[in-house]
Amino acid sequence: MSTKKEFDVIVWGASGFTGKLVCEYFFKKFRTNNELKWAMAGRDLSKLELVRAEIADHTVPIVIAESNDIKSLDLMTQRTKVVCTTVGPYDKYGSKLVQSCIENRTHYCDLAGEVQWIRKMIDKYHEKAKRNTVKIVNSCGFDSIPSDLGVYYIQKESKQKLNKRAKNIDMRVAGIKGGISGGTYASLSNVTKEAFKDKNIFKVITNPYGLNPINEQTGPDKNDLRKIVFDKVSKNWIGPFIMASINTKIVRRSNALMNYMYGKDFTYNEATLSGEGFTGKIKAYTLVIPLVILMSAKPGSLLKKIVDFILPKPGEGPNKKNRESGFYNLRFYVKLEDDSNAFAKVTGDMDPGYGSTSKMLAESAICLAKDKLPNSYGVLTPSSAMGDSILKRLQSNAGLSFSFVTK
Repeated sequence: MSTKKEFDVIVWGASGFTGKLVCEYFFKKFRTNNELKWAMAGRDLSKLELVRAEIADHTVPIVIAESNDIKSLDLMTQRTKVVCTTVGPYDKYGSKLVQSCIENRTHYCDLAGEVQWIRKMIDKYHEKAKRNTVKIVNSCGFDSIPSDLGVYYIQKESKQKLNKRAKNIDMRVAGIKGGISGGTYASLSNVTKEAFKDKNIFKVITNPYGLNPINEQTGPDKNDLRKIVFDKVSKNWIGPFIMASINTKIVRRSNALMNYMYGKDFTYNEATLSGEGFTGKIKAYTLVIPLVILMSAKPGSLLKKIVDFILPKPGEGPNKKNRESGFYNLRFYVKLEDDSNAFAKVTGDMDPGYGSTSKMLAESAICLAKDKLPNSYGVLTPSSAMGDSILKRLQSNAGLSFSFVTK
């Protein structure tokens, strides 16, 4: 990666809700000093100037480009070591940017949770990104950093402390406060729309190993949970977790990309914890109703229009008070290779969809620009691309905490 580029990081989509939060984070932490050279970017100069006036000052540079204009994207990516993008749905607005980053040897990080699009980028660009020594890193927000780095952390701790590998991890969402983001909902809607149109996309989305390398898409894991069941591991009632469809595939791709460091027999799943006894069961059904409605809303249907009206639009989000009062608590029930048990926890200090996500993405971009990283290139996952460096940053700067205990 060349050190002669003008910027360390360009934030693409800086006038959007999450992009604005990333820029605010950068300005508070670095302003425009030489520790991090960064710029705001988008297609609308007037919007970018308004956002800059609100969260920064005139010293922050502005770069103009168009998502569908490869020449303008090239002019942008040639100027920076890293592009940090919040512009989704990525299937609509992200492909040319990935192409441009690879061509101009610029690292890239995003918030993509669109399995079908990530698969498309892997098939089209993974080998070329490797040849050009470029890191294309997807899913650097709530989907899927807490899951991906949580598993990475557990495997690291169990190896260092116990000299054992974790052969099975069951992640359970024990607590969460914060609504779905408009961008996340737009991406989910686009995935559903594409899956209805193309059966091959549906196969990718439903294959537990759909993001693994070709010819490495089988293993012991089953489909993500789609019903209410009593969980013998946590001794609670559990239900589906909406982010499992991307998180579990990212974790499995990480394992494959890191030469099956977790083992080829490693299994991983995610669910939402609802509690014990009859009240726990009722709560599980209550929690799953919105998810059923969301997943049942077929493109073009009346139900879909109602859901679209109720949920936030891209660019919309909660106020500062609500972002800062949010949190999440993820529990990881661990089975080690000798069948002994361990337990881990990952927590975040702000709402997952906006406050925590913007910090995770910002630190991912800084990590790619500044840190000594694993010698891995291509279309990657957060843990396979950044390893110990991003784990340290998440704990030091992004409000995440990781803990591991044996039973």
